[in-house]
Amino acid sequence: MTDLRGIRAMALYNRWMNERLYALCADLGDDARKADRGAFFGSIHATLDHILLGDRVWMGRFTGRSYQVVPIGTELYADFDALRAARAEMDADILAFAKGLTRDWLAGDLTWTSGLDGISRTRPCWLLVTHLFNHQTHHRGQVTTLLSQLGIDPGPTDLPWMEGFDTARL
Repeated sequence: MTDLRGIRAMALYNRWMNERLYALCADLGDDARKADRGAFFGSIHATLDHILLGDRVWMGRFTGRSYQVVPIGTELYADFDALRAARAEMDADILAFAKGLTRDWLAGDLTWTSGLDGISRTRPCWLLVTHLFNHQTHHRGQVTTLLSQLGIDPGPTDLPWMEGFDTARL
């Protein structure tokens, strides 16, 4: 995904899907959001919290900005409203990052040390930005499954159905 327009489209898609999912989840009670439903991170709330954590880790690596991070599996926000506000802030940061990207930066490499295994790695920036969006989509898919199991239809989730999509904005 080295096309700058593709990355900007994914940033818009990320915000669109998060706004939709958080609106649906806001209608659930805290007990329903936090019930262990057998997902990888257990609950809807924990999965949403994990997506935010992953975004913070990668955006910190990409931009050098310091975000609050915790070990994987540790909750960032117990309060749903605080989680939702932090999600909206991150989505704005991701959009700004995507709009400011250059082909030169994407063609470069990024070296980091993983907080999971302590191993330093170097990978192409374009690959890591692709991973950022792939990670979000993967775990949002888990959330839409959990919502569907509760009888809540998340509606269309495919990129071409994104409301308000305008290639002029890319």
